[in-house]
Amino acid sequence: MRQSKSGYIPKTTANVDHLPKIKGWDFSQKFDLSKFLSSYATTGMQASNFSEAVAITKAMMREKAMIFLSYTSNMVSSGVRESIRYLVEKKKVHALVTTAGGIEEDLIKCLKPFVLGSFKAEGRLLYEEGVNRAGNIFVPDDRYAYFEKFVNPILETLYTEQKKTGKIISAGELIDHLGAAINDKASILFWAHKNKIPVFCPAIMDGSLGDLLFFHKQRHRDFQLDVTEDMQKIVNLALNADRTGVICLGGGVAKHFCLNAQIFREGADFAVYINSASEYDGSDSGASTDEAVSWGKIKASAPQVKVFGDATILFPLLLAGVLEWKGA
Repeated sequence: MRQSKSGYIPKTTANVDHLPKIKGWDFSQKFDLSKFLSSYATTGMQASNFSEAVAITKAMMREKAMIFLSYTSNMVSSGVRESIRYLVEKKKVHALVTTAGGIEEDLIKCLKPFVLGSFKAEGRLLYEEGVNRAGNIFVPDDRYAYFEKFVNPILETLYTEQKKTGKIISAGELIDHLGAAINDKASILFWAHKNKIPVFCPAIMDGSLGDLLFFHKQRHRDFQLDVTEDMQKIVNLALNADRTGVICLGGGVAKHFCLNAQIFREGADFAVYINSASEYDGSDSGASTDEAVSWGKIKASAPQVKVFGDATILFPLLLAGVLEWKGA
């Protein structure tokens, strides 16, 4: 600014009056969830990014894109599991990518529940009591005993079948067998099996399920699992789709495997990320959608947004916003 005798005169600026005015929800009016979520569009900061994520997800569905949903295991540790299960049950998504924890915890919860604990619970005391902590969620050791009892007979059956036919199953086929066996409508994998929605787990050995596969391999040294078949399958899904959309909850290997498949079709047509990771350490978890454009994982022209925050808060809200839309 420059000063005159009459006061300050603002520097000449671009006319931005055509842009939306910043305004949040007025709580003096009657509350309406749909209108409240719509008000995020003009709230600014991450609220506006969230509103954009809702709009992009609606567009994926409206344009009948093949939707790839990736999620980290803590989404299943938490109550976000129920949101994912709903989407799979109602066939709103068409392929899942997760970690070993995302597989095993869905099954374990059908056998015995996880419980709410505290972020501040002391690790030494929990260890002595046989309780594992994931954030503020407690997972007692006995849950894994139930899981082992459930999984081992299935592995034995699959091994017998492998010996008989010579066919080596993929990780995805193993997951499908587990989904068929659990026979519980609360399960993501149950509905994935029932609705023939593929579930990919590129890091299947990294968890309790991997431990059981390791012990199974010690008993049957000729047991094999084909990890290349799933890569072929997810790439073919991406290649054969007219349009693809990716929704990535959290980061890590699930996010990368989901996005990597999109390279073969020169990028996804829609993209929504929800995570709290920073891009400044160069990790794939924190990488922005624009960084993915540079790799050919997302088309440069694709509607895309990253919502920076806790997916346990944001994803159920996003789902609520999408389901308010009559086309969902």
